[in-house]
Amino acid sequence: MPTQKSQDDVTCDVLVIGSGAGGLATAVTAAKHGLDVLVVEKEPYYGGTMAFSGGFLWVPGNRHAKAEGIRDTPDAARAYLKNETGNFHNAEGVEAFLAHGPEMLDFFDRETEVKFVASAAFPDYHPDVEGGAAGGRSVLAAPFDARRLGPELKRLRPPLRTITFVGMMFNSGNEVKHFFNATRSLESLAYVVRRLIGHGRDLLVHRRGMRLTSGNALAARLAKSAFDLGVPIWTEAPARELISDGGGVTGAVVSRDGRSVRVTARKGVVLASGGFPLDRERVARQFPHVRQGGEHLSPAPEGNTGDGWRMAERLGAQVEESLPNAAAWIPVSKVRFSESRTGVFPHLIDRFKPGVVAVNRHGRRFVNETNSYHDVGVAMIRTCEGEGETAAWLVCDHPTLRKYGLGFAKPFPLPLTPYLRSGYLLRGRTLRDLARVAGIDPDGLEATIASFNRSAATGEDPAFGRGANVYNRYLGDPEHRPNPCVAPVERGPFYAVKMVMGDLGTFNGIRTDRWARVIGGSGEPIPGLFAVGNDAASIMGGNYPGAGITLGPILAFGYILGLHLAGKTA
Repeated sequence: MPTQKSQDDVTCDVLVIGSGAGGLATAVTAAKHGLDVLVVEKEPYYGGTMAFSGGFLWVPGNRHAKAEGIRDTPDAARAYLKNETGNFHNAEGVEAFLAHGPEMLDFFDRETEVKFVASAAFPDYHPDVEGGAAGGRSVLAAPFDARRLGPELKRLRPPLRTITFVGMMFNSGNEVKHFFNATRSLESLAYVVRRLIGHGRDLLVHRRGMRLTSGNALAARLAKSAFDLGVPIWTEAPARELISDGGGVTGAVVSRDGRSVRVTARKGVVLASGGFPLDRERVARQFPHVRQGGEHLSPAPEGNTGDGWRMAERLGAQVEESLPNAAAWIPVSKVRFSESRTGVFPHLIDRFKPGVVAVNRHGRRFVNETNSYHDVGVAMIRTCEGEGETAAWLVCDHPTLRKYGLGFAKPFPLPLTPYLRSGYLLRGRTLRDLARVAGIDPDGLEATIASFNRSAATGEDPAFGRGANVYNRYLGDPEHRPNPCVAPVERGPFYAVKMVMGDLGTFNGIRTDRWARVIGGSGEPIPGLFAVGNDAASIMGGNYPGAGITLGPILAFGYILGLHLAGKTA
């Protein structure tokens, strides 16, 4: 445990600034190897962006895939990442990740409360690129019983409200499918009833769901592991500045309970404050759609305002600002819960369903909607260049909406009235009516849908190739044939949801080496200063190769850093 000499003076081996995936992975690994670790968190909750995430980790060569009989090689993963990262390939970082990623999973599975389950069928996002895989590289955090956190549960960041159903979380697409099929399958209906009864019981007793899944489960598991190892997590305790003795970083000044606490860290200070998605000045400079006047709605925690970046820069750290994409883009929509409260809905699944298309303000399609969220985001930015606003609309007909939902608007039997009344869901008796309501060119929308429908009737999309590869089809409707992603848009009334740009974490960041040491202006590491998570520049070169390419490397480098701080080989 950290040693407190006075109310305003604390000493530990390692100070971790931030309680997301990178910070907690570092803390758990270092503590497991005998170091005294203190985690400080700016927000009232621990868990960071991880707690909002899908909980997937992309780790080629993991043992879960091998157990499923999936063959993969480091050479294939290396070739894939070279193709994905192009001119921004970070060979040193990639090699460290490929070498230690599987080892990291085994360590957490074996030594801590962090457990994973296979997601063997989840393909890479570009499976047809050299080295791409049709499945096996992504794993998922196993569900977790929140009651095991005891009194610390109240400080766990709740899941993103917009991707839960009455606060209920889902661990896989199969669970979601049961809810889609509840009115058509007795098996699915029975599953839904069981889940609702159990969740209702949890709400009555605990005021929140106790079956944690996805990123919330991963956050809980990492935190439980930290607590079991005696690692304190101070919440509402922002780090204000780093302490340097001229030769390196020796600690930081932290605000806690209205006091300034000087924390001395014998081994080092780790920046893990979540990147800069809500740093308005930096976002305005680095996000192209914001530079031209558009809106950016990040689902990230409010505290992710670039604190780590600023503290590192003050000490002369090098930063990466030139990646092709400054962040992992995702189309999102704004949900209004009340007059004063809004939320952000990330469009992860609805775009893949047959009968849903995306159009720009001219009414034209501009992308294969069943590509990854990042690729769709890149296409949105491109199609809106020079227009002042980066926006697109998802459009569908009435049968499609009632079967699959659209964005935050839920499928049958839930009513549409709340979404229509709030203005979230737009409706028109005809396509022209819908276009006028949404601010889309009516002639363009009519022509686009007419052209799309001519081929969609036979499951084809010659313009953009919906459903062309195994990833496109993965989140479609497998019961819809011949193409799980393609159906006509033809039976009114018609509906639309407006999408703008959001992110799943920043790619630009602090430059680090293979041990997560922060690189100074001279090109040498700054002694005592480290960065992980979204504070560190991504090794993915501004691209998004597969499900979990943020959390996979983040936990891997947290593990590598924890070993390094403890003097172990990594």
